[in-house]
Amino acid sequence: MGMSAGGGRGRIKSDINVTPLVDVVLVLLIIFMVVTPMMERGKDVELPKATQVEPEKQDDPLVLSVMPDRKVFVEAEAYPDDAAFQARLQEELRAKPGRRFLLKADQSLSCGDIRRVAKLARVAGVEKLSFGVETPESL
Repeated sequence: MGMSAGGGRGRIKSDINVTPLVDVVLVLLIIFMVVTPMMERGKDVELPKATQVEPEKQDDPLVLSVMPDRKVFVEAEAYPDDAAFQARLQEELRAKPGRRFLLKADQSLSCGDIRRVAKLARVAGVEKLSFGVETPESL
């Protein structure tokens, strides 16, 4: 308890009970540990290292991911064929013309694999396509 009678002498003992505080902090820690991995957009790919990086723009891009097995994702949704992928991109462009797209491709893929996805995006009408890279610590 926060306050208890001490020693029968009529004095009030006023010690801080830290147990509820520790409980709340531990619950918040668990919540942040669970939510943080969900905040990453797109699929998890190993990005290539960059030597030069242009500053990030403030608008929110739509994330396109290409996995090592060449599967294509828009945000977290997989698209098995090129027509469905292009239809989704066209739908996004109709909803927000001029939207920026971020292409995240695994570094194990060949240049041809990445060019194929970029070409599909261009044919679908994408004008602003950026490539996701891992920034070195020195930049």
